[in-house]
Amino acid sequence: MPLYRRPDGCRLYHEVHGPEDAEPLVLLEGLGGDIPGWRRNIPGLAEELRVIAYDFRGNGRSDPPEGPVTIATFVEDTVGLLDHLGIGSAHLYGQSFGGLVAQELALSHLERVRSLILAATHPGRGHAVAVEANVPKDRPWLALYAPGFAEAHPDHVEADLRAGLPQAPGAARRQWEAMQAFDAWDRLPSIRVPTLVIHGTEDRTIAPENGCLLAERIPGARLHLLEGAGHVYHSERPEEADAAVLGFVRSLR
Repeated sequence: MPLYRRPDGCRLYHEVHGPEDAEPLVLLEGLGGDIPGWRRNIPGLAEELRVIAYDFRGNGRSDPPEGPVTIATFVEDTVGLLDHLGIGSAHLYGQSFGGLVAQELALSHLERVRSLILAATHPGRGHAVAVEANVPKDRPWLALYAPGFAEAHPDHVEADLRAGLPQAPGAARRQWEAMQAFDAWDRLPSIRVPTLVIHGTEDRTIAPENGCLLAERIPGARLHLLEGAGHVYHSERPEEADAAVLGFVRSLR
């Protein structure tokens, strides 16, 4: 099992897919997410790109954090993994929580970033637009999908739920605390890499207005709204999601 050990001893599980000589694309997952959450996307993306997927500390098959963490912790984990793999710079595809990591990485390690894809994310809790999910307490995962998607595609959602791995005790709390302390709002205009913002218009976890805010604050950013899609738009409509990402990367060549 491919594990990269950080200086503090934390082991990060990672996978690499696609041609070795292709442009690298790093997948940065959401809060409590894991690599299986990208399983509908990796094959298509890896046809053209060298896809690096890894589980954040506390997610999937990586070790849990042993103490408090910040978004900078996940940034340094990502940079360290790139060094471990011998990759100088990469396109960053950050979804939800991973979008915060991508923003901070672009702000603190600009030379390591070829482009940003900020997906279903926000600029920080201090300026984020809130959303009310209104889903049953015993089925909170419904908020990840567009209204009616789970009812119309029960097998699809069941497969998603089965594919995910449970988080270690306390890991979600550590990640949540890191998210609460993050705010990139004032610094976003200083991002100087090509940026694509993707958001589903029916996102019930992170309001789609946040995607609009990011696109307005980051110079030259492009906004791609997926009409009728939810928070995990990349699971609901993988072909359309992958086409948007690949089209963006191709446009930069």
